[in-house]
Amino acid sequence: MQRYEFKLKTKNKIENTHRNAATWPFFITFVSKSNAYGMKRIARLLLLLVCCLSPLAPLRAQQGVPTYVAYIKQYHRMAQEQMLRHRIPASITLAQGLLESGAGQSDLARRANNHFGIKVAGGWTGPYVVKSDDRPDDKFRKYNSVEESYEDHSKFLLKPRYACLFELSPTDYKGWARGLKSCGYATNPTYAQQLITIIEKYELYQYDVVGGDDSRHNRPVQQQAVVTTALPQPSSREQAEELFFATHPVRCNNNNYYIVVQPGDNLPIISMMTNVSKRKLRRYNELPKKCQPVPGDILYLQRKRHRADRSFRGIPHVVQPGESMYTISQRYGIRLKNLYEMNALPNDYTPVPGHLLRIF
Repeated sequence: MQRYEFKLKTKNKIENTHRNAATWPFFITFVSKSNAYGMKRIARLLLLLVCCLSPLAPLRAQQGVPTYVAYIKQYHRMAQEQMLRHRIPASITLAQGLLESGAGQSDLARRANNHFGIKVAGGWTGPYVVKSDDRPDDKFRKYNSVEESYEDHSKFLLKPRYACLFELSPTDYKGWARGLKSCGYATNPTYAQQLITIIEKYELYQYDVVGGDDSRHNRPVQQQAVVTTALPQPSSREQAEELFFATHPVRCNNNNYYIVVQPGDNLPIISMMTNVSKRKLRRYNELPKKCQPVPGDILYLQRKRHRADRSFRGIPHVVQPGESMYTISQRYGIRLKNLYEMNALPNDYTPVPGHLLRIF
C-alpha cells in the first residue's frame, strides 16, 4: 500500500502533515509518491465532489418561506385567470395576496377567506367580520371562497381611482406596485418596495405572461369623466375616499401620477384623501407656502422628473398665450428648475407666445 502525506492549507498557510488532521474546514491536497496513481485519485475525488455539490445550487435558488412557496403553487393559476379577465398582472395579485394575508395564514384569511384586507365600504351588502385595524371595530368583507376574494380584489382595482394603472404594461410590475402606493391603496411608505421584493424573490413575474404572448392584455383604458355634481355626505373614511376618487381620477403623465383640482378642494382635503402630506404636495408641485391650488390645476402625487417623456425627444414646446414657465413645467411633469436650465434661461424669464422651449 502506498503512503500519502497530507498537506493541509489554512488561511494562515499553516502546513500539517499529520494524517488525522485532515478535517473540515481545511482544504486537503493529496500528494502521491507515485504521481500517476496520485493524479488518478485526485481526479476521482474531484469528480465525486462536483457530483455531490452541483445539485445544491438550484436548491439554494428555490429556497424561500415554505408557506409562501405553497401559496404561490396553490393560487398562481387563479391570479392568471384574473389577469386574463381584468388585465391586472398576476404577479401583483399574488404579491398582494401573500403580503396582505400572510400567505393565507392570517386570521382574516382563515375566518373570512379575505386575502386582500378589503373592508366593507363601497356598497358592500354581504357578510363581514369585525377585526381591530385602524379602529378596534373595523369591518372586513367575508367571502365564501378564496376565489370570491380574488374576483372582488380585481373589481376593487377597476374603480376610477386606479384607472391610470391600466395604461401600464401588464408586465410592468414595478410600475403597478408604485402606482398602487401612489393611488392610496396602502399607507405604508414601503408598500411598493415590499411588493417588488416579493415578486423578484419568488420570480412571480413569470406568471405575467400566459402562453408567451401578453399583447391581448394591453388595451388602452378609457378616460373616466369627472363628476362635478353634488355628492352625498359620506358616512365613513372609506366612503369619503370612494367619492373623492370618483371625481378625482388618478392619471399618468411622464412616469408620474396626478389629479386635477376640482372646485372646493384644498391641500388639507387632498392630502387626507391621497395619503400624501401637505408638505410633500407643495414640494412635488413647487407651490409657495401660502399658495393654494385652484380648480383645473394639475397636482402631482410624486416628485416631477428632470425632463419630459422620451416621446418628446427632439420636439420643442411652442409657447401659447397665457402660459407661464410654471404651467409648462406642470403640463409635462418637469421640475421648474430643470426647465430653466435646459433652456439656459434666467429665473425671471417670461415666456413669449411662439417661442420654442426645449423640454427633453
